[in-house]
Amino acid sequence: MEKYLARDENGIRKIVLHLFITGDKFTTNDVFRYLEQESFEVSYRWVSAMVGLMNTRLGILSINVTGDHNVYSLKDNYKPVVESILELGRSQMN
Repeated sequence: MEKYLARDENGIRKIVLHLFITGDKFTTNDVFRYLEQESFEVSYRWVSAMVGLMNTRLGILSINVTGDHNVYSLKDNYKPVVESILELGRSQMN
């Protein structure tokens, strides 16, 4: 995950991870709208790929595919790890 975040040039990945830590469950559209609200210029397709990658490659997200849309949440056992990595990144910036 540290390598994944090291390539986060504009901070979007960290913001999305923070969203999953502080929130509950989100669809791709929820994440897309949040990033737009935060003034990031992203496409829905790009957000979908990013969230999908967090799910498949990193394995940190849980997915519910029973409804019309995939609903993602951060797996409980990864919350402390993600919080720690995000906090470490913040402290290294200061």
